[in-house]
Amino acid sequence: MALKTELVESLKRMGFVNATEVQEKSIPEVLQRKNVIVRARTGTGKTGAFMVPIFQMIGRSKNVEALVIVPTRELALQVSTFAQKVGNPLHIYTTTIYGGASINLQMQSLRSCPNVVVGTPGRLIDLYKRGALNLDAVRFIVLDEADLMLDMGFITDVEYLLSKTPFEKQTLLFSATMPREIVRMTERYANGKIDRIIVGEEEDITVSTIKHLYALVPSRLKFAALLAYIKEYSPRKAIIFARTKFEANSIHRVLLSQSYEAILLHGGLTQATRERSLGSFKKGAQFMVATNVAARGLDIADVTDVINFGAPEEANVYIHRVGRSARMGKEGRAMTIADPEQKREIRDIEDSANINMSKIDLDVEPFRNLPLPIRAPDRERRFGGGRRGGFDDTRGGDRGGSEHGSGSRGGSRGHGGRRPFRRF
Repeated sequence: MALKTELVESLKRMGFVNATEVQEKSIPEVLQRKNVIVRARTGTGKTGAFMVPIFQMIGRSKNVEALVIVPTRELALQVSTFAQKVGNPLHIYTTTIYGGASINLQMQSLRSCPNVVVGTPGRLIDLYKRGALNLDAVRFIVLDEADLMLDMGFITDVEYLLSKTPFEKQTLLFSATMPREIVRMTERYANGKIDRIIVGEEEDITVSTIKHLYALVPSRLKFAALLAYIKEYSPRKAIIFARTKFEANSIHRVLLSQSYEAILLHGGLTQATRERSLGSFKKGAQFMVATNVAARGLDIADVTDVINFGAPEEANVYIHRVGRSARMGKEGRAMTIADPEQKREIRDIEDSANINMSKIDLDVEPFRNLPLPIRAPDRERRFGGGRRGGFDDTRGGDRGGSEHGSGSRGGSRGHGGRRPFRRF
């Protein structure tokens, strides 16, 4: 790939020297001014696949020339971190736009004439309608994790934004799967033919380097099973997925009570808290307890285990979650702690994802009667203390899915001093 010298040097300074497969296939096509739909799993280097050619083709100006639309705040921050580190030395500047942060500060940042805007659909529309975001000069529009935006109901918002950009723009869509609705929408607003780029076999939805495990335990022993798994398998770095914010809080308290270094990530936390949590996990915390807000797009190095606290009801949720481990071809484990009545969900996941899940038995006895702080302290006072070993409160509050405007990708990895060479 013939890239301008200053771009190559900027990438080298960050330690990015080797292109991934999706980058090798996508960058030359984008540089030929083609519209592309790229299907590749999360964690393969998609951010570099669209940001590098955009930096190659835009220069210094006072206009927004590239608009990157993402589904979540964390993903927006992650893409922006990569863009700022690579683009700032080239005098190509990026602004991040998402809900939950000060809209006045974001309006101020737009007045500083950024060249690239990365944002979530709702806040982008809000700023556009206020006249703060001008899309008249957009030359590139990127839809990142497009299938997740469909799942989250953002497609109407995305279509609105597409309709406000020039017809002559170049359209780049990146997605782990290729739903028909997404393809049709892209074709409707793209200028000319769209090329499709597929990385990996269609049936290879989950990585072959992930070992899939599950255990069937009654609800009252789920926490005991979680602690037993941690003791027996010693995960170096794990994400534990909960169904609800209430459940995530409970898991977090249990881990802290056992002196594990754990952080919490869900939509009920402030944006500042979520950013601190992600930073702590990237820098070395052993466990991150999360709702589905973290299931897609995040680029966190060296996650060895993904633990589902309960079998996901839909196979695609399982697929998106376990994509957090075995990044860039490394090995990983996906563990599901399921209720006995969830055998059907296990079979559905195996059939839909074309995988085999191995049943394991966990030694829960050391943890069966352990008093665990499942409830928050104020609830303990009202309800008579925590439960032992398990979790049988099904109320759980709001579901912890990715909420409107959250996200992040290829940003800083917490390395101090000299950075190792790595893929960009």
